[in-house]
Amino acid sequence: MAQTHPWRSELLSMMKLAWPVVLAELGWMLQGVVDVIMVGRLGPVAIGAVALGNALYYAPSLFGLGLMLGLDTVIAHAYGRGDHEACHRWLAQGVYVALIATLPLMLITFGLSAVIPHFGVATELIHPTRTYIDILLLGTLPLLLYAASRRYLQSVGQVRVITITFVGANLLNWGGNYVLINGKLGLPALGVGGSAISTVLSRCLMALTLFAFAWRYEKQRGHPLFEHWARPVLREMRELLKLGLPAATQLVLEIGAFAVATVLAGKISPTALAAHQIVLNYAALAFMVPLGISAAAAIAVGHALGAGDPKGARLRALLALGLGAGFMLCVTVLFFAVPKYLIALYTHDSAVTAIGVPLFALASLFAVFDGVQIVASGALRGMGETRISMWANLIGYWAIGVPLGAVLCFVFHMGIFGVWIGLATALILISFALFAAWRKKSGALLHASSPAIASH
Repeated sequence: MAQTHPWRSELLSMMKLAWPVVLAELGWMLQGVVDVIMVGRLGPVAIGAVALGNALYYAPSLFGLGLMLGLDTVIAHAYGRGDHEACHRWLAQGVYVALIATLPLMLITFGLSAVIPHFGVATELIHPTRTYIDILLLGTLPLLLYAASRRYLQSVGQVRVITITFVGANLLNWGGNYVLINGKLGLPALGVGGSAISTVLSRCLMALTLFAFAWRYEKQRGHPLFEHWARPVLREMRELLKLGLPAATQLVLEIGAFAVATVLAGKISPTALAAHQIVLNYAALAFMVPLGISAAAAIAVGHALGAGDPKGARLRALLALGLGAGFMLCVTVLFFAVPKYLIALYTHDSAVTAIGVPLFALASLFAVFDGVQIVASGALRGMGETRISMWANLIGYWAIGVPLGAVLCFVFHMGIFGVWIGLATALILISFALFAAWRKKSGALLHASSPAIASH
């Protein structure tokens, strides 16, 4: 008999899975915000050093975090079919991939730090930026181990501990910043370096806490984590990389496109850059919600497919898409209705406001599409498909969006509005492409399973 899926209970299950993940994404973003706020009292050079340091550090680090995204697929599928031994084994393979990736990522980041003097940045920024990056390097392995353990816990439905861990990590980061930047409790004032040390310590806490909880979870089901730790299996590590490499590349392509847009904004004028950054900050904050829903979609779809239930997988993906689009529709209304108020929370500069208001209008036009594209990407990842998202981002941003934005900006003299039209065009095209890909793939899975369903 075919399984039934009451959409209300599925919606409640999706929301129960999604909200802690959304809070975790917001907690991740808050770490960077805390660093900037806490060093702000040291002056503009310190703020610039942290901003530039984070921009250079996170490009390689996000690639490393992307490698761990493949765990969503393989662990969720294993959990869905009730194979807890495989869940444990995949976590071990993820840890081995993290260990292997750490040194190359650190070397790349160190190389970026070494060439900062050749970037043409202000001389006074060079030393504090390099200090900040070089200390952050020490947190690369804890960051990747955190990512592996988080993906494992999410995929087996243990999501609340991730939110709790981020609360603790942010409190430690805030307290550490206060003490180490300003030299409290008898410690020397380390400035920007103190902020970096605090961030590294918070990442160590995240990794240790999540691994401790994973160990406790395994022990409760009679399978102590470290007593039955799996050996490296090259075939499984290759399978993980086959999923993770495209996902990692997708992250870098997307973040890179917005980084280029920021560079273009800086070439126009400081006022345009300020307006661009304010609107982008709000858009990025709103994006954390569909990003969390996307992770929940990958897990929920993976659970259903692991259990041999493509109909349930399709329903869960549709509900996630509805949640993501619905939230971003609310964001659209907010951006369109009160842009001046949102800008005023940052600045009362009339020139920045004059540019920022129409930018918010553009952001409101693509907000729903942004929500759809990231949730569709998560649903595809839950199906074991990560290459389509990579290609969609490569073509959408780098073959169309970024070049179009540059041409509209500098050739047609549309300024920052041209840059944002390019970004909006890319997001809309990517959204249609990924939704169509998800619809086609989920339809194919339903069609393939229909003879088996009919035979029962």
